[in-house]
Amino acid sequence: MKQIKQYQNEKVLVLGLAKSGFSAAKLLNDLGALVTVNDGKPFEENPEAQGLLEQGVRVITGHHPIELLDEDFSLMVKNPGIPYDNPLVAKAEKLHIPILTEVELAYQVAECPIVGITGTNGKTTTTTMIGLLLNQERTAGKAHLAGNIGFPGSEVAAKATAEDDIVMELSSFQLMGIEAFKPQIAVITNIYEAHLDYHKTRENYVAAKWSIQENMTADDYLVLNWNSEELQKMSKQTKAQVVPFSTKEKIENGAYFLHGGLYYKEEKIMDASELGVPGAHNIENALAAIAVAKLKGVSNNGIRTALSNFHGVPHRTQYVATINGRKFYNDSKATNSLATEMALSGFNNEQLILLAGGLDRGNGFDELIPSLEGVKAIILFGETKDKLAEMAERAGIRTIIMTSNVETAVPLAYEQSEVGDSILLSPANASWDQYPSFEIRGDKFMQAVKQLEK
Repeated sequence: MKQIKQYQNEKVLVLGLAKSGFSAAKLLNDLGALVTVNDGKPFEENPEAQGLLEQGVRVITGHHPIELLDEDFSLMVKNPGIPYDNPLVAKAEKLHIPILTEVELAYQVAECPIVGITGTNGKTTTTTMIGLLLNQERTAGKAHLAGNIGFPGSEVAAKATAEDDIVMELSSFQLMGIEAFKPQIAVITNIYEAHLDYHKTRENYVAAKWSIQENMTADDYLVLNWNSEELQKMSKQTKAQVVPFSTKEKIENGAYFLHGGLYYKEEKIMDASELGVPGAHNIENALAAIAVAKLKGVSNNGIRTALSNFHGVPHRTQYVATINGRKFYNDSKATNSLATEMALSGFNNEQLILLAGGLDRGNGFDELIPSLEGVKAIILFGETKDKLAEMAERAGIRTIIMTSNVETAVPLAYEQSEVGDSILLSPANASWDQYPSFEIRGDKFMQAVKQLEK
């Protein structure tokens, strides 16, 4: 880790804990900052706050006193999930206090190159693929996963050496809090409309994603999904070298899908059928990962080995079990319609039973109708079940069953299934109406599947 001096004796407010806030506060404390942590969770229920207090960090929990900002802080490091209209954040902006997220700190202390991955869908899978690829033929150092994938960037960067790489998944929320952050290679998997409850407009959301490249130079590489006309147009606004990938056309200077094969420039890397994960969306993810791997010098054989042995990440079209000839898949991470649409592309609808539903954010589901035609049955739960039922009727699905939650949906799906069928949890909605996270929702699904085996 770089021993930077800029935070020595500076008063810094860390707003919001969880993993990233805890990591940021610890790093800033180690760098000599005078850190105050403010978190809404009560102290007795807050192990992160308790741990920081033991390290001598000032901790204020249970509420967010606005008068905190009377203390003349020189910096706020904010949990990415806290919106900018939060009273403390809004006041900090009014006082012209810089507001960063901890990925900026990660960049400042990192000794090694960073590969940054953002996009609406496919981030986690692409990040995981790239991590595997960059570790495939390594003779020195290691590629570390970091960021929105569950490992705080600042914690990883503090431990990584100059011989390593950091492969960092970046959300739009994290990217809004950067200043100097500059990856060696950046990937934008795709951009669709999402998180408008946070960003307010699509323009704000796109601008947040696009900021991943704002500090890049001609020595850096920007890997872009060339299926998107929007990204094609935006590519003219970057200083980085653009490396496109596409499933629709041959790309002379990038990665592409052609006649069932995955190519980079003129080289065939592997057949798409060799990929260890199903679905058209995973072909896109693999092409993005291949582009990064080639830029980093990984051989075709190394790429082929890694991608054929990769069978998905937890909660993202994750194979769970085969029970009496029925295959179960957990795609709980599908928190929007597009993600579910992508998952459906990997299955035969006539032999598919879909489990869906969750938090009502006010949107409709009409865009799902073409992907649902021919689905054998759909089991619905959560706040959006009525909306989804109406949409399923219009898609021509004959068997539509309402139930309480994911756990009760599993045996109902099994009852509707036959040998050779697949049962897929791909909710098309966030989990927060019934579950604290998509991970817990996915775990409950897998537990319910295990119950069928008994």
